Amino acid sequence: MNREFVIKAANSMKEKAEENEKNGFAKNAANFYDIAARRFSDAAACDPENALYWKMEAQNCDAAARSLRSSAAAKGPVPSMPKNGAASETRRKEEEREKAEAKTSAAAEAEAEKPTLDEAMDKLNSLVGLGKVKKQVGDWVKQVKVFKMREEKNLPVPAMSYHMVFTGNPGTGKTTVARIIADIYSALGIISKGQLVEVSRGDLVGEYVGHTAKKTGDVIDSAMGGVLFVDEAYSLVKEGNDFGQEAIDTILLAMENHRDDLVVIVAGYPDLMRGFIDSNPGLKSRFTHYIEFEDYDGEELYKIFISLCVGDKYVLEPETEERLKEYFKRYYETRDKNFGNARDVRNHFNEAVSSQCSRIAEIDDPTYEDMTLLRAEDMPFLEEDK
Repeated sequence: MNREFVIKAANSMKEKAEENEKNGFAKNAANFYDIAARRFSDAAACDPENALYWKMEAQNCDAAARSLRSSAAAKGPVPSMPKNGAASETRRKEEEREKAEAKTSAAAEAEAEKPTLDEAMDKLNSLVGLGKVKKQVGDWVKQVKVFKMREEKNLPVPAMSYHMVFTGNPGTGKTTVARIIADIYSALGIISKGQLVEVSRGDLVGEYVGHTAKKTGDVIDSAMGGVLFVDEAYSLVKEGNDFGQEAIDTILLAMENHRDDLVVIVAGYPDLMRGFIDSNPGLKSRFTHYIEFEDYDGEELYKIFISLCVGDKYVLEPETEERLKEYFKRYYETRDKNFGNARDVRNHFNEAVSSQCSRIAEIDDPTYEDMTLLRAEDMPFLEEDK
């Protein structure tokens, strides 16, 4: 883990806890102290020389959280008051305080769920294949970190655009990587929330004049603080009287007006995406980072299938494993324009599971091994490949 980032995050959570405690928001303070305790424990792991100090900080934060919760429990619920005069005003203020505390508590929980930069990068690097994508994202993250360090030292930083163009065939992991980019940008402080809002043409383009601007505006509002991911973005450009251009113009305006808290990633087939970007000077000037997602080869397709098996607790016979390796090798080598990459693997996996269920349903009392074993006979596509 990044030592400086973890320590900074821990101290930030502790400061928020102390601020909430000072303002009387005990529940929120306890939540922030919990987060701080975890972050200080992480700091102890990545800073061995000062591990004892960070462990003490973690223990102090944990004790503070327990103390606040114990104190709140001892006080019990706030008694109801008649809704008149001073009592009514007191109750109103109490309700406002409770709403404010609930809102801050939700923010604390959201903060706790945000992955650190190291966690996001680990998630990226754990994906099957995508070697060039991983290297490109890793290099980009290093550049952003260095530029941020320059800012902290009051050094000039070149103008940066965090928007991206993902090019590649279907099923190559573009949406998955976009989610990880959102986590990375959130951890780096580029965006405030880190959510990913995935849309396509139908979510943006309306049916009459003025409808598109509203639909696209609503989508942008939901993406503020995060990443707007537009899949098959080239479909927004059509000839004739079409409202797709209005959607593009609305997105470009938002990219300009909210450059500090909105990132846009557009994705689609390589050739079509090049035409899309070239269709508008505004797009070409704002999208300067391109990441190409190559097709998965046979070995990678096989590994994706195995990962699906592991995730759902299925196992394969050794003979079936070898047949699958050969199948995906040929599947890749004979691919055509309809090749679906990981999507095809997922479909094959679902087909195998469905066939296995039909087979197991005929067994009176199936064992654990029966329930978890996938055989070659459960995979009709292997027979069709002969």
